[in-house]
Amino acid sequence: MLNMEIVKGCIPGSIGRIVELHSSYYSRHWGFGSFFERKIATELTEFISRYDDNRDGFWTVSMGGHIEGSITIDGIDAKDNGALLRWFIVSEPWQGKGIGKQLINTAMEFCRNKGYKRVYLWSFAGLDAASNLYRQFGLQIIEQHLGTMWGTQVNEQLFEVWLK
Repeated sequence: MLNMEIVKGCIPGSIGRIVELHSSYYSRHWGFGSFFERKIATELTEFISRYDDNRDGFWTVSMGGHIEGSITIDGIDAKDNGALLRWFIVSEPWQGKGIGKQLINTAMEFCRNKGYKRVYLWSFAGLDAASNLYRQFGLQIIEQHLGTMWGTQVNEQLFEVWLK
């Protein structure tokens, strides 16, 4: 059994750690550079500044007091467009141990409890482990195209699921 805790809400250090997890992983494996790191930092900070506990969800995974993963539900447009799943990551030493599945389950339960009808996210081709997890929760690719949303050209994918 893993000694982990899923913590709801922003705790000291969470913004910096989530940016670090994303920028390190995507730089190492995909060659993403400072554009991507700035994008994550800017958008995450903007999200936290308007965070509303009644519509948004923000969770981190703490392992021995260290943040090792995160997931977010941005509900600002949930009534019109659906809830946006963002900043899902688990640090590499902890991948493949069921933590990501627990995070996505937490986010999806939150959306169901809020009565959100649609959950969607943007990703890109090649993130096979994440894509497999998304599919386990009913998310399917509904659109894909070459794009530079992350600062380098990738095959961007839009996933969605309609909740009952």
